[in-house]
Amino acid sequence: MSNSATLVIATRGSQLALWQAQHVAARLASLGHQCRIEIVKTTGDQVTDVPLAKIGAKGLFTKEIEEALLDRRADLAVHSLKDLPTQLPEHLVLAAVPEREDPRDAVVGCRIAELPRGAGVGTSSLRRSAQLRRLRADLAIEPVRGNLDTRLRKLDEGRYHAILLAAAGLKRLGWAGRIAELLEPDAMCPAAGQGALAIETRASGAGLDAASALDHAPTRAAVTAERGALAALGGGCQVPIGAHAVVDGDRLRLLAVVASPAGDALVRLETEGAAGDAERLGRDLGERLLDAGARRILESVHTHD
Repeated sequence: MSNSATLVIATRGSQLALWQAQHVAARLASLGHQCRIEIVKTTGDQVTDVPLAKIGAKGLFTKEIEEALLDRRADLAVHSLKDLPTQLPEHLVLAAVPEREDPRDAVVGCRIAELPRGAGVGTSSLRRSAQLRRLRADLAIEPVRGNLDTRLRKLDEGRYHAILLAAAGLKRLGWAGRIAELLEPDAMCPAAGQGALAIETRASGAGLDAASALDHAPTRAAVTAERGALAALGGGCQVPIGAHAVVDGDRLRLLAVVASPAGDALVRLETEGAAGDAERLGRDLGERLLDAGARRILESVHTHD
């Protein structure tokens, strides 16, 4: 079966973003849809010399892409789900979350335990740096921005002893061999939605109809719980919040952490329940974290912005 209208897929232009858009286009083509990829430059792509946490705006990597959807210049958008704010613009929906890649964080360059005292480690993520400080308080954590290939080149040039990256991006681009260590969620809780793709569309139309077939129910439940916790905490992707859910049959386990940027305070809670209750489980855990000390941590982060 062939659908005559060509679906336009909006994406960022980075190597990883293009891989993700092409992956979705290939999946849709196998279902009989014709697709064309449209590259959209986002604010996050244009501001490359400032740490993301300092820019602060939500939707750094999504706003211009969402405008293309709303203006009907595109039918679908493909994002890394962790970049997508928990609150979507009116008239847009999260049409599908395909099966997730590895959600863990990866160390490239050298295993954490083997780094020399005072070694320089690159990451621009408050979440990663806060948790890394709890693992190794002696390390010198330094900002690193740019696409994956840019960050790897900076490591290879000797600017850092190691860098922290999402395992999913390395695996998708064929760089799994560069991973020195995968960090388990108990040691380094990933960002909400890490490793998952988000297909965003208008609330009705050909984009939604086509994308719906790519939704993976267990992944959808897991990321719904993670994003529920993030929403309750009032967090975007640039705050020191981690959330990681695992779905086993009809059960869901969720771990979430909030850490102070200095790593001197960390609140961590877990919950378990029915996968069908994913959003409520996430929101309830987020509320419990706030009451357990996360509110104080987040207020101090926002005060120092």
